[in-house]
Amino acid sequence: MGDAIGQMLPSAVGIAISPMPMIAVILMLATPKGRTNGLAFAAGWTVSLAVAATVLVLLGTGADAADVDGGPAAWTSWLKLALGVLFILLAFKQFRGRPREGHPTPIPKWMAAIDRFTPGKAVGLAALLAVANPKNLVLLLGGAVAIAGSGADTGGKTVAVVVMVLVASLCTAVPVTVFLFGGARTAGILGGWKTWMSAHSAAIMAVLFAVLGSKYVGDAVSGLSA
Repeated sequence: MGDAIGQMLPSAVGIAISPMPMIAVILMLATPKGRTNGLAFAAGWTVSLAVAATVLVLLGTGADAADVDGGPAAWTSWLKLALGVLFILLAFKQFRGRPREGHPTPIPKWMAAIDRFTPGKAVGLAALLAVANPKNLVLLLGGAVAIAGSGADTGGKTVAVVVMVLVASLCTAVPVTVFLFGGARTAGILGGWKTWMSAHSAAIMAVLFAVLGSKYVGDAVSGLSA
């Protein structure tokens, strides 16, 4: 179980520090229906991640991601290599596409409509950002393959999935918690986070993808040479 958690943790952290869901939930919390929609968004995000992670781990386990010796199967190393290369390419793309100094990051059009969202739309947006976003899907796939390819038993894999979902949900859970219990300082704290994440989102993701790419390539080379 420890190996499963350790291997998937970088992917979970990668999802947790994704700027877009944090910015979305902060914007939602500032609307008249902030409490209801914010909670709906956070719940939709967590449930969507849980369902996707469970399905991916079950598929990986069914495809014999772990060999008879309890280690990861060879195909998981090739998949990690492919994911590692993809992460490095994404890092390069994010770095090239970062806004130049003095040019603010463009805000997606859907963000302008957040103040008119219903709880149902908040849940739907959360699901889209959680599992329909290619970047998150790749991160989820990497974490799920790490869990499925570990030597953990069913109980251990279940715990690893729960930990992955909880860590990956921090980007929505933390702002909602601050909103509910932050008191008079809530607006300033959340506003500061939103401004900083908006300004540095491309750089954050570029560094994240570079680190994950290096890790996955290293794990793949180690697994294939064993």
